[in-house]
Amino acid sequence: MPLTLNDFDYELPPELIAQAPLAERSASRLLIVGETLDDRQFSDLPDYVRPGDLLVFNDTRVLHARLHGIKASGGQIEVLIERPIGPHEALAQIRSSKSPKPGSTLRLADAFDVTVLGRVGEFFHLRFPEHEDLVQLLERHGKLPLPPYIQRAAGDADESRYQTVYARAPGSVAAPTAGLHFDQSVLDRVAARGASCAWLTLHVGAGTFQPVRVDDLGEHRMHCERYVIPQETVDAIAATRAAGGRVIAVGTTSMRALEAAAQEGPLAAGSGETEIFILPGFRFRVVDALVTNFHLPKSTLLMLVSAFAGMDTMRQAYRHAIAQGYRFFSYGDAMLLTRNDNAV
Repeated sequence: MPLTLNDFDYELPPELIAQAPLAERSASRLLIVGETLDDRQFSDLPDYVRPGDLLVFNDTRVLHARLHGIKASGGQIEVLIERPIGPHEALAQIRSSKSPKPGSTLRLADAFDVTVLGRVGEFFHLRFPEHEDLVQLLERHGKLPLPPYIQRAAGDADESRYQTVYARAPGSVAAPTAGLHFDQSVLDRVAARGASCAWLTLHVGAGTFQPVRVDDLGEHRMHCERYVIPQETVDAIAATRAAGGRVIAVGTTSMRALEAAAQEGPLAAGSGETEIFILPGFRFRVVDALVTNFHLPKSTLLMLVSAFAGMDTMRQAYRHAIAQGYRFFSYGDAMLLTRNDNAV
């Protein structure tokens, strides 16, 4: 039977959607998902890491990607950068009463003008001023974009807490949220266990929040995201494999980058763009375990974790998490999943 959208639906009480981070990053809860379900704290994660394991982190940094402005007609607009596509151009979502036309000019943040070059699918292609770097312009005039299910504007605390402690490569419009739980103490204790860390970059686009609009999942087309995998990370994964250790992806973004880069053959360093859509039946080639948050109903990320750990396993885990009052989504709690190639 082909999979449908309803296979990945569940009822979530709205009060379990985390609206703000906890006072400490590693104070979140951690659900260990294996043959049994074990309720722990995220600070316990190092206890589940073995000597010789390798944790792979996404070091992307969230841009100040939300801007308000006006059209030449005076109409109000809101712009959310999807992704930069050069030093002075970007794709963006634009919210307005009437879509701006190609060739029109938009005044953003009452500070600078951009030109609408046209459309690329559902996004607008914008040209920014050429006298200044796009990322620097956004950092100065834009606002941090919180996910749509957080019912408040970004505050001062979000400037640090909606970034991982190791964020360094600007380019995302959403945080790789599994990494938000890591503080230096947890990282130090992972190292003390005899495990290693490696890094890659996948810039998360606003498309990650777009709903799946087809019931037949074979018809769904994923949004495109850019990634970079350094040679040092490929070498670290090869050494881990040779020594019998596990590759643990921190977040679905790290997993997507690694599995996308290994689809056509052995994992290789380099950069690329991926539209990889991971559904049950997918053959995983790189990742052995996954640290991840809880994902939205009917989302492609729920499909991904179901492919990794098994649909029945994830249904049981989500039922347990809801019954136990776990916090969901970006500022919520986490899970540790082990790959199950025989799961259904």
